[in-house]
Amino acid sequence: MKVLHVLDHSIPLHSGYTFRTLSILREQRKLGWETFHLTSPKHIDCEVLEEDVDGWHFYRTQPATGALSRLPVLAQWSLMKKLESRLLQVAERVRPDIIHAHSPVLNAMPALHVGKRLGIPVVYEVRAFWEDAAVDHGTTVEGSPRYRLTRWLETRALQQADHVFTICEGLRSDIVCRGIPADKVTVIPNAVNIESFEPGGQPDAALKSRLGLQGASVVGFIGSFYAYEGLDLLLEALPGILALRPDVRVLLVGGGPQDAALKAQVQRLGLTDKVVFTGRVPHGEVQRYYDLIDILAYPRHSMRLTELVTPLKPLEAMAQGRVLVASDVGGHKELIRHGETGMLFKAGSKDALAQAVTSLLATRDRWTDLREAGRRFVENERNWTASVAHYREVYASLVARR
Repeated sequence: MKVLHVLDHSIPLHSGYTFRTLSILREQRKLGWETFHLTSPKHIDCEVLEEDVDGWHFYRTQPATGALSRLPVLAQWSLMKKLESRLLQVAERVRPDIIHAHSPVLNAMPALHVGKRLGIPVVYEVRAFWEDAAVDHGTTVEGSPRYRLTRWLETRALQQADHVFTICEGLRSDIVCRGIPADKVTVIPNAVNIESFEPGGQPDAALKSRLGLQGASVVGFIGSFYAYEGLDLLLEALPGILALRPDVRVLLVGGGPQDAALKAQVQRLGLTDKVVFTGRVPHGEVQRYYDLIDILAYPRHSMRLTELVTPLKPLEAMAQGRVLVASDVGGHKELIRHGETGMLFKAGSKDALAQAVTSLLATRDRWTDLREAGRRFVENERNWTASVAHYREVYASLVARR
């Protein structure tokens, strides 16, 4: 089996998107399949046509140029045409049995055109809907002409694909509600490579001292600072937490679009000595920062994106035996069993978040049970070997129909 994956971006960039991709590729290789990998023009600093990264070979697509690439809407059309041309070159070279396009729809439409031209089945994997991501990024609003256009384009790709994969039941339900037959949609749930995660170690005393966290109870987040992550809510909740637990400090590891806004919020709230921003840290150092954190916080805001999409980070936290609090958005409720593998609180409520954190800090005797239950859930239900096995039957069926 030869599978050509069409991706938005890849390593060396680090994101939930690239981690999921690598996990899928590793497991498909274990099944004896050949995998090939093409990234879109959106991959950052793409100046070569091919490159090897950490033992993986990637075909790259050069950025779109010219006047059209700088105009709203037409820029996306230009990007798709550029990707389609490059995908045709690569597909003719490697002759795959399956073209597997991953979100966003800007990858799916070129894949569908090339698949039709070459007679190759195309599957489309929805990790999130482009229109919902655009709302979070502030480039459109729900119900706007652009929102309706991108939603129409997503639905058209779903209709034309030979099969649709998605990452969770929330997205599957939405896809089926768009008129896509239920038997055409398969969930490949987010998971973790359990062998890659060991239960958390002891805090690095030198690092803890350097960050000014000695003697503190640390509530933290490690990842990209997007608006939907709700880190602003965590900061709003902090004064209420400090009223009961003055020893608490917040550790934010990473960066992203909300970096400046969060730092300004800390200044406005007078919390500069209570919140530590580390900036982005090398991937190999991340574990040291995890080990400093007592409670991981995932305070996502409620919106279509977070209600429908299950994130990877809580699963990785459970795999490490971490204690966590998370908002009760749909994506979290699909992963976290309240009071068993973690604690959920009402999304958007700073008081509920403060109560969840202070309650956990006051009941440390429960932490061992929470950690063990979370680890068991991941081991038994959310491992990549089981998830990726779901591709096998669909791929085989499509290849047999060629």
